[in-house]
Amino acid sequence: MLVFSRPTLLREQHCVYLKKGLKNISGAYECLDASRPWLCYWILHSLELLDEPVSASICSDVCKFLARCQSPTGGFAGGPGQQAHLAPTYAAVSALCIIGTQEAYNVIDREKLLDFLFSVKQSDGSFVMHVGGEVDIRSAYCAVSVASLTNIITPKLFDQTPNWIVSCQNWEGGLGGVPGLEAHGGYTFCGTAAMVILRKEHMLNLKSLLRWVAYRQMRFEGGFQGRCNKLVDGCYSFWQAGLLPLLHLALFREVPIWTLRGTVVSGDRTLSTSSWMFEQQALQEYILLCCQNPDGGLLDKPGKSRDFYHTCYCLSGLSIAQHFKNGDVHHELILGKEENRLAPTNPVYNICPEKITQALVHFNQLPVPLQSEVATSVS
Repeated sequence: MLVFSRPTLLREQHCVYLKKGLKNISGAYECLDASRPWLCYWILHSLELLDEPVSASICSDVCKFLARCQSPTGGFAGGPGQQAHLAPTYAAVSALCIIGTQEAYNVIDREKLLDFLFSVKQSDGSFVMHVGGEVDIRSAYCAVSVASLTNIITPKLFDQTPNWIVSCQNWEGGLGGVPGLEAHGGYTFCGTAAMVILRKEHMLNLKSLLRWVAYRQMRFEGGFQGRCNKLVDGCYSFWQAGLLPLLHLALFREVPIWTLRGTVVSGDRTLSTSSWMFEQQALQEYILLCCQNPDGGLLDKPGKSRDFYHTCYCLSGLSIAQHFKNGDVHHELILGKEENRLAPTNPVYNICPEKITQALVHFNQLPVPLQSEVATSVS
């Protein structure tokens, strides 16, 4: 007789792998020299999901390193002395908010960060990733995320940005990197999350978007694909599954008409009040059974190598699948042992909720910086 054990999260192995990465990484990561703030964010967020504390001295070291990545002209670069870029700016600000100390908050030069955001904003509301760089929807999300977390949004900063994001939604229902491109999970998450932060999500075709993302969960594997006719990939456990809470919130904001047997009915839509609109158990099974390296770290799919990126987004997706929260309602669905439980993550920012609240309380006490003449002339 075959006996199958319940799926187990290899918590201790993952923590060892992640903490080692905060101190030392192999030469194989040389290709990520321009993504070093991302390594800080991926590791710190993974550890907060695992409820694993990081020592004050290590947190201080991270703050000092990220300070060296901050450009004199505002924003953060992928490494010390490199060009300011929206992607590592998002990663650095997120990592500093996860640390959540006064030292961490003080690293961020909010006035110059606002100057940098205006320097990469385009007249149609889109953003380039860096001065002279490419436009895509990730840059809009990175800009909206850091500006909202640090309280530097001005009336002009995101004018026309929602209209540009809406133009990226195509006939499939998802969003492409720029108008006219194929719908993609990462881009769709970025565009939708930016619209939620700006409270403009109603401008999207939500029904079409829901239909597109619902079909991205693979029937056999239980994980998500990033695009139509592609293989399952562990990182889309967050990029796609994380979309469903955003859509749930967006649809719930349309005033409910009545509640019946645990569902909220609004117009022609019926929303559960206890679960997201995907198979949460199936996703947990895929992550726990197919994406864990026995020595720690998580991966794309069986046969692939572990890395910090997939560790972060597999764990983030696992957290989304375990926790349902809508207003004051909070339900948990934990596959396997109770020890498999992760801390909840906020699906808009992908940071644990208490760290977001702490950052907003801190930065909202500070005045919104004035737009400088330099930033105005560049934009």
